[in-house]
Amino acid sequence: MAVLSSARRVLPWACNGQAAFARVSGGALGTVRVRARALCVATGRSGGGSLLQSRWQSSLPQLDPVDRSDEENSGGDIDWDNLGFGLTPTDYMYVMRCPQADGSFSRGELSRYGNVELSPSSGVLNYGQGLFEGLKAYRRADGAGYMLFRPEENARRMQAGAERMCMPAPSVEQFVHAVKQTVLANTRWVPPQGKGALYIRPLLIGSGAILGLAPAPEYTFMIYASPVGTYFKEGMSAIHLLVEEEFHRAMPGGTGGVKTITNYAPVLKAQMDAKSKGFADVLYLDSVHKRYVEEASSCNLFVLKGDIVATPATAGTILPGITRRSIIELARDCGYQVEERLVSIDDLVGADEVFCTGTAVGVTPVSTVTYQGTRYEFRTGEDTLSRKLYDTLTSIQMGLAEDKKGWTVAID
Repeated sequence: MAVLSSARRVLPWACNGQAAFARVSGGALGTVRVRARALCVATGRSGGGSLLQSRWQSSLPQLDPVDRSDEENSGGDIDWDNLGFGLTPTDYMYVMRCPQADGSFSRGELSRYGNVELSPSSGVLNYGQGLFEGLKAYRRADGAGYMLFRPEENARRMQAGAERMCMPAPSVEQFVHAVKQTVLANTRWVPPQGKGALYIRPLLIGSGAILGLAPAPEYTFMIYASPVGTYFKEGMSAIHLLVEEEFHRAMPGGTGGVKTITNYAPVLKAQMDAKSKGFADVLYLDSVHKRYVEEASSCNLFVLKGDIVATPATAGTILPGITRRSIIELARDCGYQVEERLVSIDDLVGADEVFCTGTAVGVTPVSTVTYQGTRYEFRTGEDTLSRKLYDTLTSIQMGLAEDKKGWTVAID
């Protein structure tokens, strides 16, 4: 791991000639500690601003754009063959801000990866006003750069979620530019081809201070990254799922269809209970009829019966996955009829093949599903649709196959 040397840098919120400095001290996790020498009261706009807003803005040090000496080496002492899906702090993150009154995001900047400072009364901490995305960067087969997979779709999904959560959002161009900059600043952490990917986590949070229930007065968009391997501990092997009957992931009229941070903590109880019994994850039923399958804790679901592929329709309670959309198109290209509809528990247990899709999980085959104490088995192995779709998708993502659909974005 790179250890940050102590240095003074001007804080982004220094203004009107008032000096504000930060001492950045690094450790194994790249923690950033900020000690302000002066508080900036003015906001840079006519009429000034409040001391509270200035004091509690996120204090992230500026990065000298030529300060990249540590990128010459590969990613530390990582065992690329046993990477797994865990946090490995990288070198840099990307940050930009937006005051509510302005409605547009400022020019972003790279900062050393580290902690951020928030007001105890920030919108995200008090009212869960936050969204996140997930996408991956892959090392190209020829070694000449990196590949992103449909990043503009992540940007549009964040915009849809931001509208639901009363937040401003970066433009598609701002989003994609920020992702590219984050990858280029952390290239030494991109795994060798076939060993994993650089997982990219964009966050949009209500960072401004607010007491009453209302949209935050300031928003922060940031991106960090981490090298990752397979999501489930089973690796590329088929997984075992448990149908959850007591808890529900989402309800009609709620936020199940957007990637808000508040959707995820509520599934932890059911997920941890299932893992304690040896299952990889949980499948959730609809909250009204309790007989239609919706999705797992962090991925979409597909079932195959004969030559018909079915996946639960995204009607407000199910996240419209980008991998899901891509797999629908690829399955149709393979000659299968794909239906987006209600998928009953009977459809599930009677399927020939079941698999999950998502940015983190890719295309993961399901070996068994347990429902009301009965375990149902499904076809897995090399000669399956899920394997064919996995090979096709990953070949496009890594540049091993021609991208006839225009899904990939090159970073040179």
